[in-house]
Amino acid sequence: MANWQAKKNWLWLIAIIIVMVVIGGIVYWQKQPGKLDSFAQCLGDKGAQFYGAFWCTHCQDQKAMFGRSAKLLPYIECSTSDGQNQTETCQQANIEGYPTWQFADGSREAGLFSLDQLAQKTGCQLLK
Repeated sequence: MANWQAKKNWLWLIAIIIVMVVIGGIVYWQKQPGKLDSFAQCLGDKGAQFYGAFWCTHCQDQKAMFGRSAKLLPYIECSTSDGQNQTETCQQANIEGYPTWQFADGSREAGLFSLDQLAQKTGCQLLK
C-alpha cells in the first residue's frame, strides 16, 4: 500500500512539472516578438486606426495576417461584449462595417487590406 502511495505521489509531481513546462513554453512563445511588430507599431504611429468586432471573420482574417504582431495593431473593438450592439466610440466615429481602417489623412475604407496596401496607405515600411 505504501509503495502505491509513493508511485501516486511521483505521478502527481511529474504531472505538475509537465503542466509548469507547458505554461512556461506558452508564456515564452507569447513574449517572442512577431516578425511584423515594427510594421504593426508603425501603423498606429502613423495615425491609422483599425475598427473591428470580435465576431467579425474578416477582422479575424486581418489580424491573422499579422500573426503574433496583431497585439500591436491600432485596433478598436466596436462590439459590446454580448455581440449585439456597437460601442459608443464606434457609434460616434460612424463606423458602419467591419473591418474599417481610418487613416491620418482622414480617409476611411472598409474591408480587408493586404499588408502591401496598408504599407502604401501609411508609408510604413513592410519588411518581409
